[in-house]
Amino acid sequence: LRRPTGLFEGQRNYLPNFIQSVLSSIDLRDRQGCTMVVGSDGRYFSRTATEIVVQMAAANGIGRLIIGQNGILSTPAVSCIIRKIKAAGGIILTASHCPGGPGGEFGVKFNVANGGPAPDVVSDKIYQISKTIEEYTICPDLRIDLSRLGRQEFDLENKFKPFRVEIVDPVDIYLSLLRTIFDFNAIKGLLTGPSQLKIRIDAMHGVMGPYVRKVLCDELGAPANSAINCVPLEDFGGQHPDPNLTYATTLLEAMKGGEYGFGAAFDADGDRYMILGQNGFFVSPSDSLAIIAANLSCIPYFRQMGVRGFGRSMPTSTALDRVAKSMKVPVYETPVGWRFFSNLMDSGRCSLCGEESFGTGSDHLREKDGLWAVLVWLSIIAARKQGVEEIVRDHWAKYGRHYYCRFDYEGLEPKATYYIMRDLEALVIDKSFIGQQFAVGNHIYSVAKTDSFEYVDPVDGTVTKKQGLRIIFSDASRLIFRLSSSSGVRATIRLYAESYERDPSGHDQEPQAVLSPLIAIALKISQIHERTGRRGPTVIT
Repeated sequence: LRRPTGLFEGQRNYLPNFIQSVLSSIDLRDRQGCTMVVGSDGRYFSRTATEIVVQMAAANGIGRLIIGQNGILSTPAVSCIIRKIKAAGGIILTASHCPGGPGGEFGVKFNVANGGPAPDVVSDKIYQISKTIEEYTICPDLRIDLSRLGRQEFDLENKFKPFRVEIVDPVDIYLSLLRTIFDFNAIKGLLTGPSQLKIRIDAMHGVMGPYVRKVLCDELGAPANSAINCVPLEDFGGQHPDPNLTYATTLLEAMKGGEYGFGAAFDADGDRYMILGQNGFFVSPSDSLAIIAANLSCIPYFRQMGVRGFGRSMPTSTALDRVAKSMKVPVYETPVGWRFFSNLMDSGRCSLCGEESFGTGSDHLREKDGLWAVLVWLSIIAARKQGVEEIVRDHWAKYGRHYYCRFDYEGLEPKATYYIMRDLEALVIDKSFIGQQFAVGNHIYSVAKTDSFEYVDPVDGTVTKKQGLRIIFSDASRLIFRLSSSSGVRATIRLYAESYERDPSGHDQEPQAVLSPLIAIALKISQIHERTGRRGPTVIT
């Protein structure tokens, strides 16, 4: 659930109704006396919401809550703790990369017992309960001290055992897991000493500040001034806590100066990340995923566990597929949403997965994990003794370069987006569209395949339909159109373009220049500018 903060604050019982629906979705037998994890990204309204969650958990028979100090826990840390202590699930108070503050957004996320996002069957159950809910139960006088580490116990009426709240250090349990995955000595050797790699890490005033300081600075020896914007703020300093070239401009400018060899930024709840090399060299998320896949042997965890398969969301570039083919491991192409990867990892099919929206993770958790991805990159740099740009260019030379971009048209009228997508689907899935040719400049693109993407889960056979429109051309270029409405009030149309270049002499072009013919085709067939009154996208990544 992600909505404007004003709705949570202003609409009576809005949050309690949803929390009750979440708690009621857990079978009564499983709920009584169980343990749950609660965390937030520290945004405005988090403290009030955490108090309501605690009061309602107590009233609904939950036996124990694990909460990060001051309510702070990154999304990967929540997943980690759920799995470590075998909790029944977790509630994460975050609106991910959306702005905070009274005029920003707020959200509630429910993760299940495997540590991953609730699957569709659970989300549907929560939604159905929310439509018929008539009351909620709460202990309104229960008060906890979020700042005090340790156990707090409360004797409640009609309860045989006291209700327990444990306030934990937000980083410690997650850090213990990271130590089992990486060679910390190798990374420390890279970040310290006379020939150290100078890094710049931007926590964007989200949840990641304490993690960056404790892991990269205290544990791995990076100088304290390597980390910026590390104090979690309720409004993220008035910025979008979104690690991309549009919003992470402070980091980008610092990297362009050439002083730092490695830069990274995280979103508000710590599951997304961006990598920059010296002089601001940008690593696209799809390339990052493919490069991590090709270099997993640099990580002790994968040397020990082996690599079973890869997963990517359908819009993510097919760069990963080329690595998988050379490694002879399967690739699973899923709809957008980490919950689809969780099923694959639980069944032992998938070791590494990622999305083009700056999220990558592995089977160490059931969430995407920004700091884990940064530590993978530092491990690769330490093992290969190369800089970011050199690693990326070597990868392109071996596998070819996938030029890729995404246009986001945000804040659109939902009705208009429905009709745009409906008409577009009718056009592209018509049999006569196959073989159609589009001439743009000196390029001719011939349509080889189109579909409305649907996914059959190889684990349980669940079918997920209408997950985006795909146009695949004879040269393997792709255009994808997808409707996204995460905030529920306005809608977003995302347009993705991908083009493959095998020849190394063609690897130095600007992505926008290479992809402009495909974008022109996309704009022509969708009529998105004419039908929305827009002149261009809100964000380009």
